[in-house]
Amino acid sequence: MVAALAATISLTGSALRDPAESAEASSSPRGTAALVATLERRDAKDARAYLELGLAYQQLTRETGEAAYYPRSERALRRALALEPRNATTLGALGSLALARHDFRRGLAYGRHAARIAPYSALHYGVIGDAMIELGRYEGAFAAFDRMAQLRPSSSAYARVSYARELLGRPQEAEEAMRLALASAAGHQERSAWVLSHLGKLALSQGKTAAAARRFRAALAVSPGYGSALEGLGHVEAARGRLGQAIVLLKRAGESASAAEALGDLYRLSGREALAQDAYRDAFAYLRYETQYGVHMSLDLATFQVDRGIRLREGLALARRGYRDRPSVVGDDALGWALVRNGRCREGLIFARRALRLRTRDANWVFHRAMAEHCVGNHAVARKLFRRALDINPHFSILWSSVARQHAA
Repeated sequence: MVAALAATISLTGSALRDPAESAEASSSPRGTAALVATLERRDAKDARAYLELGLAYQQLTRETGEAAYYPRSERALRRALALEPRNATTLGALGSLALARHDFRRGLAYGRHAARIAPYSALHYGVIGDAMIELGRYEGAFAAFDRMAQLRPSSSAYARVSYARELLGRPQEAEEAMRLALASAAGHQERSAWVLSHLGKLALSQGKTAAAARRFRAALAVSPGYGSALEGLGHVEAARGRLGQAIVLLKRAGESASAAEALGDLYRLSGREALAQDAYRDAFAYLRYETQYGVHMSLDLATFQVDRGIRLREGLALARRGYRDRPSVVGDDALGWALVRNGRCREGLIFARRALRLRTRDANWVFHRAMAEHCVGNHAVARKLFRRALDINPHFSILWSSVARQHAA
């Protein structure tokens, strides 16, 4: 099945949605906030006004990371839909909102409804494909992305090309597609910074720290203070053993769960456990905060807790719940790892093997599979997998890379 899919995919992609996905990207959060304020003052009651407001709230969330704008976006878009029930753009915007909240089944329903009304609009197929990717329906997802790219090659389409190829274990081809996304994003500050940061993450995931650093710095040159790029540079410095510099960069990256998690890991690695616990509390608070605004965070919470040995039984329960929302290779990996960390190794191995069924070159996933094999006593197989994880990326995890090296010896 994987070989057949890989043969047919010319332009396919991912659950990566670039900043141009819904509204016109503005140059800064301040500019978007001013736009939102203007739209909120409008006395107009037409569907277009509510649609523009709903899209602007989504743009502001992307720029600030503030999930509190999600309910406001939903209210505005539902008012627009009540006035024009067959407006495909509004349906697509509701689909993008559902995806942002990790409600993939609802996102798929909205995307399909929008595509039936406007079958020649590329973005609707992006919504459909994104949802299908996260639901583990890869053949349908890749077909949707092909259709999207045929209708309108764009940075959004090329980003999906990149992620699909990454899932299929083709990192060089994934980078080629992301370079096309960068060319397509020329002249757009936020989009360019977003693409450059993803190029950096691609390089870092393959252990190419020098290339990753160049790309993250390029993103910062385009958009100074860009959080994702600062966080990426922090990981580069950690990979180089410069823990102090990594901590400085992660502190500058802004308030996010991923930055706080990495900061906690660095403090733990450097023996400052009290500071590590403070950072982990911050990460947990960020993750829990988003749930207040309708974001399905079970899988993210599970991965955070299980990786760090925090309330492992609760983490397993969260992983099971999250897997129901996201029955994909991502869900397979998270649930398999949670089971292994809870001592349910044989059951965990089933999911750890399933996580790699697309031949994805993800060092973390290979490491999790290695730990599962080791746990059930398949030590020779496990040793090969530990070595494979390190071959892919010797710095795949702040906390776990050293464990892989110990078992690979």
